[in-house]
Order: sequence, then structure tokens, then C-alpha cells
Amino acid sequence: MPKYLIEGGRKLSGSIRLHGAKNAILPIMAAAILSDKPILIEDVLPLEDIKVLNNIMEIIGVNTKLDETSSTIQIQNLGIKNTNVSTQLVNKLRASILLLGSILAREKKVSIVLPGGCNIGARPIDLHIKGLSLLGAEIKINQGIIEAKAKKLRGNKIYLDFPSVGATENIMIAATYAEGETIIENAATEPEIVCLANFLNTLGAKIWGAGTDTIRIIGVDSLNGGTFAPIPDRIEAGTYMALVSATGGNIRIENVIIDHIRSIIAKLSECGVKVTEGENYVVVNAQEKLKATDIKTLPYPGFPTDMQAQIMAMLTCAKGTSMIIETIFENRYQHACELVKMGANIKIDGRVAIVEGVKKLSGTNVKAQDLRGGAALVIAGLIADGITEVDEINHIDRGYYNMDKIINSIGGKIERID
Repeated sequence: MPKYLIEGGRKLSGSIRLHGAKNAILPIMAAAILSDKPILIEDVLPLEDIKVLNNIMEIIGVNTKLDETSSTIQIQNLGIKNTNVSTQLVNKLRASILLLGSILAREKKVSIVLPGGCNIGARPIDLHIKGLSLLGAEIKINQGIIEAKAKKLRGNKIYLDFPSVGATENIMIAATYAEGETIIENAATEPEIVCLANFLNTLGAKIWGAGTDTIRIIGVDSLNGGTFAPIPDRIEAGTYMALVSATGGNIRIENVIIDHIRSIIAKLSECGVKVTEGENYVVVNAQEKLKATDIKTLPYPGFPTDMQAQIMAMLTCAKGTSMIIETIFENRYQHACELVKMGANIKIDGRVAIVEGVKKLSGTNVKAQDLRGGAALVIAGLIADGITEVDEINHIDRGYYNMDKIINSIGGKIERID
């Protein structure tokens, strides 16, 4: 397994530019299956999650080309050769569940292995099943395989018991080809939902209300091709903002949509970090010792669960005691044990974490167990005394491209060993 060796204690400064958001690109790739015309997605980095979905799509017969030089991916579905998505690659990627809606809508039948991904808690697919069933699909799960079929998808009114991002995306994708009108109530409002709707509308779909809790979709018979650039990655932005705040540095982050990171800016400001907002950039200046704050993860526009681990790492050396409440996933504190190995004072009680700031962390050997927890350990390594070895950084590769090179470019000292 690859690992990072990190020398801590360096203030970071400089500038970086963000690329397209992984969590926006994955549903766009799945939705591209609906069209038989050429589609070009721009500003795509070759992250491991994107490579996995690309490989799955190739296996089922979709023409794809992920070009690392131009940071693009070309997709054209001239006919799925195999609607039985049984490859074990599905076990590596939670977002592969989105192929359920897109293949069903295009081919009227699909069989797919239950998806995998980070082990951060139960992520049931009941809302996906509920939504697609209300569109007319007959679905059953047998020995870890989801089987769905429908003679015809028909629009319907669908109320989600929880504003699930994945379920909202899956229903949107399938409803694009459903006959009549579909209304999703209590829909997720995340920026990635808006981005998916904009992509589909670019191809000729009829979707209104994305970004609100009620989305209306009028089904169409076919979609065109086209070129599309996804939104920048708000979680990547937040991660580097937290990273620089923790080290007492200064950074300018380009290609940012400020409205997407309002909750992160608010919490950093509470910690004493100076954040300057520009039209498409943000400057983070953390010259003072950080102050403790309280965090409660919530669906957008609340504080994102995908930033909980990174902020926890940042708060380990803040002045005072912080409280973090994780409301989205019940098993998202695996990084806390690793931070404690480095000298952090963290107590976990169910979904609540109490972080009492300490004077310093000490470098040691830790292990990344999921994507965002891995990023948190990198942050901890950058503020710790001595050398920190972060093992199993393949988790980090799923969502951060060349993280070591970016950190070294702004004054850090981190070495990747493959």
C-alpha cells in the first residue's frame, strides 16, 4: 500500500487552483449513459473514483476516454452490451449505484451488485428503491444483487423521507426518460444536484427547481450530446482551507464558488481565521492561534459531513474545547483513534465528539481508513512535531489528486512512497 511521510511544523503559503468536483462528475458520468450522442466533460482529474466508474462503464460497453493530458472525459453510449453490472469494481465505489437509474431508464432492465465505498456507516439504498419503484420499476434484491426492470417508466410524485443526495440524483436521472411529470419532494439541495440538472438540461432534459427541496421533471424521449464543465470541488476547497488554517499559513484558492463554502467560511471565521472572499477565489490567512468552535453536520446548506474529519484535525490544537455532532453517518469517527495516537485529546460518545485542544501533536504511524479521514491525518501530520507516516493513502487518492505535490508547492514537506 502507498503511504505518505510528512514532516510537520511548516507554515504553508501560496496559491492553488481547484478542478471539477468529484461528487459532481460521478453522477454526470452515470447520466451520460442516457444519450447516444458524444459528450465531453471538462476539468476532470484522474481520481481513483472517476477511474473506477470509467472502467465499469467500459466493461458494460459504453465508449469512454479519460484523457489525463486535457483533463477531459469523452463518453458515448452506442448501446450497452451488458445490463448485468456484476464486476467487483462496483464494490469499490458508492456512486456506482447511480448506474441503476441510468441503465434502467435507457435499457428498461438492469442488474447490479450492491455498491461499496468508504466504510463510514450505513448508507441504505431504500430511498433509491422507493423512488425508482414509484416510477414504475419492479425491483428486488437477491444475494447482494439489485435487479430492476420496467416496461415503461412513468412520472410520479415522490417524497423522500430524508434529502438523500444519491437518491435525488438517481431519481432525476431515471425520470428524465419517464413518461409525463415527476415531482421530487424533500429533495437534496446540494450544489452537485444543481450541477447534474444543468448538465441534463444542456443535453435537452426538462428539469426545474434543482437547488430547492422540490424538483420537477418532464420526461423526454431522447437527449443530445454536448460539452459541459462541472462545478469546482467545494470539499477540496474546504480541505485546503482547513489545512492552511491548521498550520498558521496563508493561501489563495482559485476557481471557487463562494456560496458553496459559506458554512466552512463561517466556522473558520469563528476559529479566528481571516477569510477574504473574491469573485471566484478565497484567501485564507491564519496567523493567530485557532480558537475552539462547535460543529454540527447537516444536509446542505449546513456544514458538510465530508468536512467533519478535516475540521476535527484542525481543532486538535485549537485553544479551548470543541464539540462536533455528526448527524449524517454513524461511523464517521474512525480517524479520531488515529488522531489520539498523535496526542490529540478526543472523546467519542455516539455521534458526539469532544475535542479538547492540546499544545502539540507528535508524529507517528497512522492509517487512513476512509477518504476524508485520510485527509484529516495529512492535516494532523502537517501540524505535528516530527515525522508522521500515513499508511493506506489509496483512500485519499479516491478524492484528492496529487495531494502531496500540491502541499509541497505551498511549502509543506510530504513524500509519497508507492
